[in-house]
Amino acid sequence: MLSGKCALITGSTQGLGLATAKRFAAAGCNVIINGFGDERDIAAMRAQIEKEHGVHTMYSGANLAHAIEIERMIGASLEAPVEQFPVPEWDLAIAVNLSAAFHTIRLALPAMRRRNWGRIINVSSIYGLKATTNRITYVTTKTALLGITRAVALETRDQDITCNAVCPGTVDTPVHAQRIEDMMTQDSLSREEAERRFLATKQPGGRFITADDVAAMILFLCGPESRDITGAALPIDGGWSIS
Repeated sequence: MLSGKCALITGSTQGLGLATAKRFAAAGCNVIINGFGDERDIAAMRAQIEKEHGVHTMYSGANLAHAIEIERMIGASLEAPVEQFPVPEWDLAIAVNLSAAFHTIRLALPAMRRRNWGRIINVSSIYGLKATTNRITYVTTKTALLGITRAVALETRDQDITCNAVCPGTVDTPVHAQRIEDMMTQDSLSREEAERRFLATKQPGGRFITADDVAAMILFLCGPESRDITGAALPIDGGWSIS
């Protein structure tokens, strides 16, 4: 389906990003891994992906907090309206979650326009659709990603370029796994009990969203069947956003 194409997947050395990279590789897509981690572990991970799926992988350790590193990773120049948005003003906005998406999109769009093909997937969150207390930066940036998604979708609707956002609920990632382990130790709980308590006020059904399921949705949004889906914010949350 995506054989011969190349996907840049930010934050893909672990968790949801890594699951997404593996999904794309399984579909025949070459992948660029980005994120932090031990160089030997990343090399081994790339070798395994290449061996299993017969694709080519590359790695960029670009720190997405810095626009110059994103520019080096993308290696592109500015050409279109979104890409020419004044960088100094944008850099005053909140945090890495928002600026990294903006810079990556503005640098990737020119090549997409030249090829008349591109798929942009922003990973927002349940907190892009609903608010919570004590996490104003996360709620703000994940909500703003939906605005970026809609703006870019409008600017690219005359070409075979789409821009969508996925909004996962609580995903089973290493970060949450550690919190579950801590609860099990501190309160002498079984894993099932700890997960149920952790998700009690969040996920309907009391189960985590799997990273692989989110990756499958992202992969679908990059395929030919999804060419008419653009500007959408798609929840993958077990019904949390409507509860």
